[in-house]
Amino acid sequence: MSMQAALDWLGKNHEGVVRGLADLVGIGSISTDGEHHAEIERTAKLTCDQMRDAGLHNVDVLRVGSSLPYAYGEWLEAPGKPTLFLYAHHDVQPINFVEQWKSDPWKLTRRDGRLFGRGAADDKGAISAFLGAIAAYRKTSNQLPCNIKMVVEGEEEIGSKNLMTFFEKYRDKIKSDVIAVCDTENIEVGLPCITYSLRGIVAVTVEVTSAQIPVHSGMAGGALPDAALALNVVLSRLFWDNGQLPVPGMYDSVRPLTDKERAAFRKLPWDDAKFRKEIGVVPSAKYALETGHGVYEQTWRRPSATVIAQEASSLKGASNQVLPKASAIVSCRIVPDQEPAQVVEQLRAYLTANAPWGVEVKVTQHGAGCNWWMTDPNGPAFEAALGAMRAGFDRDPVAIGCGGSIGFVGPLAELFGGAPALLIGIEDPASNAHAPNESLHEGDFKKLMNSLVRLFDNLGKLPGGKVK
Repeated sequence: MSMQAALDWLGKNHEGVVRGLADLVGIGSISTDGEHHAEIERTAKLTCDQMRDAGLHNVDVLRVGSSLPYAYGEWLEAPGKPTLFLYAHHDVQPINFVEQWKSDPWKLTRRDGRLFGRGAADDKGAISAFLGAIAAYRKTSNQLPCNIKMVVEGEEEIGSKNLMTFFEKYRDKIKSDVIAVCDTENIEVGLPCITYSLRGIVAVTVEVTSAQIPVHSGMAGGALPDAALALNVVLSRLFWDNGQLPVPGMYDSVRPLTDKERAAFRKLPWDDAKFRKEIGVVPSAKYALETGHGVYEQTWRRPSATVIAQEASSLKGASNQVLPKASAIVSCRIVPDQEPAQVVEQLRAYLTANAPWGVEVKVTQHGAGCNWWMTDPNGPAFEAALGAMRAGFDRDPVAIGCGGSIGFVGPLAELFGGAPALLIGIEDPASNAHAPNESLHEGDFKKLMNSLVRLFDNLGKLPGGKVK
């Protein structure tokens, strides 16, 4: 089989790949509100159809219990060669701030060298990239250099609540030697990035109770404690000013950067003005970085706490009352080597101590959360990936961290007996995943598919099929 023939096929058939992506984007497979299950069923079926068209075998819609659908396909006709597990997801986020979209979010639109539409970057573009690379071989030589198993999930945007059960149920079916996930970011357009660390996440609900019922503020205002104010006093204890979070014990187990990592991070390209513009920070706002840390180190390898929701009463229904209850959700990103359960206990002890006005403060874990993950980006599989990306992008790739979480990576790698996990970037800082005008850089989309064609070839050439 010829890798060059596969690359040539991609060049000639790019528009067909884009049409396939447009078909996927055209289905509003929103998983977060429970109202679009029919659309998620449609994207699973369409993904299966596209898998068959690309040349995968044993294509099927799989489920666990009442889960939303997973699309599965495989090609296992390369005896003695490694098996590569490909992961993507076909569900998407809802359309908030619709007035800010410059084009129909459900119609893939070309503009300024980018492909706009909900899910174009997160993560339907990955489905199309994987299938484009697979089709490039199957349509030219009818073979693949390595074995392929591909799973496309329908519940990623709601926390992959059934994914580990799915992996356990189908562990023999999906068992592979190497994992590839395209659901991370390149730190700039044209720079291929492979992610070797992810932050984890734990969240807590903070509930403050000062009374059993609301009381007229003319009768009790100034005498009874205000639950909303008390809650904000409690939350203010998390405030940091260019230092560490003041939660006792929070940093005791945090793994420091090695000198090599710190030097590598500081060599990465950084455009401060561009970054501030992309994230939309107001001109007067300063960074909240710990002294001596840059944005990369702070967001990839340091803990954080964010108030992601707060509730006392609605603005629309507000009246002159002393509020008896108020609550908030605090989300914490955790890093190597923090223990999620320990972080929850540290937050509970800190936020419930010395309650203002003696109000009741209750802190409970919110959701399941997920652990951090980190790997050593060395070994045959990583060298195969880095070499493929170097050739595909015509630029040296870099190993980076990610401030977000992909909870299944560590457990899946363990399930596969310590399989190398390759987290390959598809988004870039302008992709606006989850936000208005989500988009995929079309040039990088082409380069990603070229890199995947080369990755398949490189894995197929590993001596004895040894990937680690």
